[in-house]
Amino acid sequence: MIFTFLGAVSGFLAVALGAFGAHALKARLGEYELGIWHTAVQYHFWHTLALLLVGVLIHSGLQQGVLRAGGWLFLTGTVVFSGSLYALALSGVKALGAVTPLGGVLLLAGWVCLAVAAWQHTNNPL
Repeated sequence: MIFTFLGAVSGFLAVALGAFGAHALKARLGEYELGIWHTAVQYHFWHTLALLLVGVLIHSGLQQGVLRAGGWLFLTGTVVFSGSLYALALSGVKALGAVTPLGGVLLLAGWVCLAVAAWQHTNNPL
C-alpha cells in the first residue's frame, strides 16, 4: 500500500502546486517561468497516476520486484524532474535545468519497469 499512499500524497501536492501556480504565482512570475511551472505540474500529475497504478497492481497481487523498482523510480523521477522545474521557475537559477533530464531518465526507467512487469506477468506476450 506504500505506493498508493505515496500516490495520494503526490496527487495532493500536484493539485496544491497547480493551484498555487495558477493563482499565487500568476502575478509574480513571467510567462516563461509560468510555462516551466505548468510543465512541472503536468509531469507531476501524470506520474502521480503512474505511481497509483503501481500501487493498484501490487495490491492486486503483482508482487514483482521490477514493479516495486518502477514505483520508486516514478517517485524519485517526479521529485527530481518536477522539483527541479518548480525550483527553476521560482528561483530563476538556470543551472537547476541541468538536473531536470536526470529526473526524466528516472521517469523513463519507471515506465520500462512497468512494461517489464506487465510482460513478465502475461501468459501471451504480443
